[in-house]
Amino acid sequence: MGIAVPETISGEMSSAEFRSFQERRPDHERWELLAGVPMMMTPPTLVHNRIASNLERLLNSALEQMSKPWVAVQRPGLEFDSGNYRPEPDVAVIDADFDEDQRFVHRAYLLAEIVSISDEIGVPKLREPWIDVKRRIYRAHALCKAVLIVQQDRIEAEVDLRIGEAWQSSTLSGGEAELHLPAFGVRCLLGDLYDGTPLRPRKQRP
Repeated sequence: MGIAVPETISGEMSSAEFRSFQERRPDHERWELLAGVPMMMTPPTLVHNRIASNLERLLNSALEQMSKPWVAVQRPGLEFDSGNYRPEPDVAVIDADFDEDQRFVHRAYLLAEIVSISDEIGVPKLREPWIDVKRRIYRAHALCKAVLIVQQDRIEAEVDLRIGEAWQSSTLSGGEAELHLPAFGVRCLLGDLYDGTPLRPRKQRP
């Protein structure tokens, strides 16, 4: 989700004020709170959406086989103890027993971002890329077992896995690299996340 040309609202908001503001906005708009400043994200690319859908599908298939009481969803709102930051991950694994009208969650077990060059540009208010701030927020969540930062312009991903009380980080590159997420039953090729994109187009049927 890009933030290169975001729309902003002047002044800072608390997290409660931000949620009240969100409730008054149309459902198709996507806002995040960055250091107290509400910012509307630019619409994602089709490649971004395809990668997110592939990851969501792979996770749900594996979770069903494990009979885990979790489900993978796209773009849930997070109500973490993260001060005046309210990010929305592209994909998250959450408890499966959510309510019909629920928008926000307090618990998440995997958090993933599909990033482009614009996500890595520093935001003046933050003095660093928003994706780096998100990564720290996600890793600080006590229940989170994995954080994925997936590149959309190349087949590459950074994988953070919680091992005991510590985090183990690795970078995967290339379509044949193995993505293994033990807590979620996923073992696949990294290239599977890019199926149906220009980086890994579907073969034409004869």
